[in-house]
Amino acid sequence: MSAAARAATPAAPRTGPLTGIKVVELGGLGPGPFCGMLLADLGADVVRIDRPAERGTAAKFPVLHRGRRSMTVDLKHPEGVALVRRLVAGADALVEGFRPGAVERMGLGPDVCLAANPALVYGRMTGWGQDGPLAQEPGHDINYIALAGALHAIGPAGGDPVVPVNLVGDFGGGGMLLALGLVSAVLHARATGRGQVVDAAMTDGTALLLAMTYGFLAQGAWEDRPGVNLLDGGAPFYGVYRCADGGHVALGAIEPQFYVSLLRVLDLADDPDFARQRDRDAWPAMRAKLTALFATRPRDAWAADFEGQGACVTPVLSLGEAARHPHNVARGTYRTGGHGGPEPAPAPRFTGTPTAPPDPAPPVGAHTDEILRTAGLDEPDITALRQKGIIG
Repeated sequence: MSAAARAATPAAPRTGPLTGIKVVELGGLGPGPFCGMLLADLGADVVRIDRPAERGTAAKFPVLHRGRRSMTVDLKHPEGVALVRRLVAGADALVEGFRPGAVERMGLGPDVCLAANPALVYGRMTGWGQDGPLAQEPGHDINYIALAGALHAIGPAGGDPVVPVNLVGDFGGGGMLLALGLVSAVLHARATGRGQVVDAAMTDGTALLLAMTYGFLAQGAWEDRPGVNLLDGGAPFYGVYRCADGGHVALGAIEPQFYVSLLRVLDLADDPDFARQRDRDAWPAMRAKLTALFATRPRDAWAADFEGQGACVTPVLSLGEAARHPHNVARGTYRTGGHGGPEPAPAPRFTGTPTAPPDPAPPVGAHTDEILRTAGLDEPDITALRQKGIIG
């Protein structure tokens, strides 16, 4: 059976710690779908709502959209909005990632949805948050992490900030934090019967990720400039070095015992420049020698020398290499997705409620009729909705 055929079949029963949790996801981009993926990976039944015009097309993001059921509904039509309200009435949570006020204008704002389902957890994913001077401004990950202080902290001393892909704002401070917020609020709702709104802003989440850094700053253990601190590449024993073949190795020899192992493998144990690990005045000379030394041999030769030596030195792998590394293969950290290529496996792992391999991302709208039948609509109702263009 082809990947497309598998994706079009009814979703397999979910397993995992969130089995039994029902989530409605209003189709969006980036962090919202990542939140939906996390919840689905852990067993939640997530129904993604997309536009009828996209029905039958392949999922735009085959990894982020995995594990869902997909239906298409015209949210510009009152009957389409009423359909979604019907789904929300039986759901535990809703996820939306539109600009503040947009969903209210659709007729699916928190007040309406909580009136239909007082125990609903209404999750909102934005960059700037639901209020504040910038709430209505457009933006992307790079803008949010810039305003939160994270982008300034990532880069070489005296150089320009380095863009950390869109991991920090969209996914770490965004979708992942929203998933935690939703699960927390669902636990509260199940105990009390009272739902609530979860306002997840990427600026807030990014600031939270900087908790330890702000703690160091408060203690005077962090300079508010990049590339000069222990954990931002300022320390020569915690950084990245280019090798002879253009590859790189990553050093994380912070603790004394790991530093000793690093020097032993590199035959630097008796070098006076390395005698005082935490002496910042010695760091420039240490870095210069390490830079010259690692440039003499290929990456994999260094990786072989450090394997099993307890020095916290690893090769810097590409995306493809990471999926093939023996450790990741042994743990099943990556899997072959429905799209035929590698993708991250669900995480974390649970001993009592293990998760199942997620279904491939389905074609858009693949489960529309199935979902509507479950919601109590009969075939004439579904046919009438399709003839009106309300569903795809």
